[in-house]
Amino acid sequence: MTNRLELSGVITKAPVRSLSPAGIPHCHFVIEHRSIKQEAGLSREVYCRMNVVVSGQGSQALTANLAQSSNVTVGGFITYQTGRNGVARVVLHAEHIKLI
Repeated sequence: MTNRLELSGVITKAPVRSLSPAGIPHCHFVIEHRSIKQEAGLSREVYCRMNVVVSGQGSQALTANLAQSSNVTVGGFITYQTGRNGVARVVLHAEHIKLI
């Protein structure tokens, strides 16, 4: 089964770093993508906001230079998460991040 997503955009919410109860470091931020794509021979404006999480010991190295308004390309896998408030969302779990 394939589960891969790569998305470029701007970080709209500053990265928030935390430590899980198990001692695993996490970094959460939101990326916003805007572009124009061709579909059915017509131009279409494309927009999305995606929650991103980076986890594990390598997360600090991947996120050290990230800040709000940074342009990035993020690649990883997506999953469906339900928050403490019961609201569900799709989250991109980043495996690589590149400043652009």
